[in-house]
Amino acid sequence: MGVALTKGGNVSLTRQAPGLTGVTVGLGWQADTGYDLDAAALLCGPAGKVLSDEHFVFFNNLTSPDGSVRHTGSGAPSGPDDQQIRADLSRVPDTVEKIVFLVSLYEGAARGQHFGRVRRAHIRVQDQDSGTELVRYDLAPGTLAGETALCFGELYRHGAEWKFRALGQGYASGLAGIAADYGVDVLRDTAPPASSYTPQKSYEPPTPTPAPAPAVVAAPAPVYSAPSYPPGSPSMTCFFDPNHGPGATTVSWSPQWGSPRPVQACGSCAQRVQTTAPPFYTPPQQGYPQQVPQGYPQQGHAQQGYGQQGYGQPYGGDHHHDHQQQGGGGRRFGAGALIGAGAAGLVGGALLNEAFDDDEPDMVVNNYYED
Repeated sequence: MGVALTKGGNVSLTRQAPGLTGVTVGLGWQADTGYDLDAAALLCGPAGKVLSDEHFVFFNNLTSPDGSVRHTGSGAPSGPDDQQIRADLSRVPDTVEKIVFLVSLYEGAARGQHFGRVRRAHIRVQDQDSGTELVRYDLAPGTLAGETALCFGELYRHGAEWKFRALGQGYASGLAGIAADYGVDVLRDTAPPASSYTPQKSYEPPTPTPAPAPAVVAAPAPVYSAPSYPPGSPSMTCFFDPNHGPGATTVSWSPQWGSPRPVQACGSCAQRVQTTAPPFYTPPQQGYPQQVPQGYPQQGHAQQGYGQQGYGQPYGGDHHHDHQQQGGGGRRFGAGALIGAGAAGLVGGALLNEAFDDDEPDMVVNNYYED
């Protein structure tokens, strides 16, 4: 038994068999039913590219132009080998720097086949005269998955010697990938030049026809009519009544319950808030019944556009219960008036809570920290 190599290893055949003139390269495998594997050889020049399409030796071009490399055909297996290729080293032209041996799956991609289902793949080199095995490379199981073509090994010149290197280089793109690396035009998508042979097998997997893209019907964009404001007006409406128009002035609003807050108000509402002591008057809201205590006429602070019945004037600086009305006569509020005012305050507070719920939704602030 010859030298056992692993992927990437190499050995001098000339030193293994002094006076070596010819070798037989055997390639073997075990594959599932329906797999069609083909061995081939590429005679490459100094640039690492095949010399011509005729120097691609395979089942339909069994001999190189000079006759130094011959494919024995894809008939019955010979011993442990499924196919064999013979090389007369003494006749290989000096322009050939290396001979690459490969195996491909015929229409592997189209059939959904790959080397992950190929077992016990090997390449071995024998002395053509004596039949002695000089070197062997067994591909490690489980190292291949989606490849449809594989370079097993290569014979190459090293000075006056011939050496062998274990490659194990797989190509998921099949022979097209090998053609790109080694410049085999007959394997490319373009039509090959006229030659002395016509391939009986097609190496290009069929190009799938892309399915037409489904028509995408864009949904009509929602129509939004923005409220019209005079040029230069702010976009926020009056806090107290949107029908008043834009809120052009920021004022401090003190609700019946809660803390003061800045709001945008129209000019008239802003003046009313700034000249009226808290709690400020809340205008009637459409759809909500307003309970107004009777018997408390007021003068002096009624604003245009607001009905303000039942609300007394703010207390003066003396903070007594005696309140001086504009135009004369004082009045003292009794217990009934206080109870009525308290009921009105509760209703106004409920309306304010409703207004706050509508105006300001809950907000969650997420803080981001960088290290």
